[in-house]
Amino acid sequence: MKAIINDREYQAISKRIDQLLEVVTDENYNSIPEAVELDFLSTLIEEYDRKHYPIAPPKLSETIRLRMYEMNINQAELAKLLGVSPSRITEYLSGKEPSLKVARTICEKLNISANVVLGVSKASHSKSLRVS
Repeated sequence: MKAIINDREYQAISKRIDQLLEVVTDENYNSIPEAVELDFLSTLIEEYDRKHYPIAPPKLSETIRLRMYEMNINQAELAKLLGVSPSRITEYLSGKEPSLKVARTICEKLNISANVVLGVSKASHSKSLRVS
């Protein structure tokens, strides 16, 4: 089977995957042929989704806001935690990029991926690593 070419095929394959998920379990995954079909169809769906419905990487400002909510802290408390002024936090929440030193602290103290903090998407990162 070739790549999915339209939404009708996508829907049909999604329906088949739902059927296979009722049959394939962790216990029988290595012993039934339906698991191979499930893997293959899942790969087709993943490729179609990646091409037609890409997910943008999160913005640092949004990620910081989420982490503040999860940690139940305000901007002043975050400023103390990161060792910066409250006005710097306002800048970061408005989209300004932190210095590398503060970026490292954000990664460590807020447990935010360096890719998010530095604005590096996986796609652009992998392209830069390719050898021509």
